[in-house]
Amino acid sequence: MKLFAMIENFRNDESGAVTVDWVVLTAAIVGLGIAVVASVRSGSEDVASTIGERLTGSAETMGTPDFSGND
Repeated sequence: MKLFAMIENFRNDESGAVTVDWVVLTAAIVGLGIAVVASVRSGSEDVASTIGERLTGSAETMGTPDFSGND
């Protein structure tokens, strides 16, 4: 009879269920954060390279300044 009482007690014990819920929730948040960082990173690299190309292009079209004072 004691064996059945132990099995019943084990079946009704829910103390670890909250821990499992928090682990799953934390894993989902971390996964979502990684996905957001990955998507923002690729977009920001594209924007940075476009800005760099435009700055390089505008510096080339402006030419080298003449500071000698001879016009």
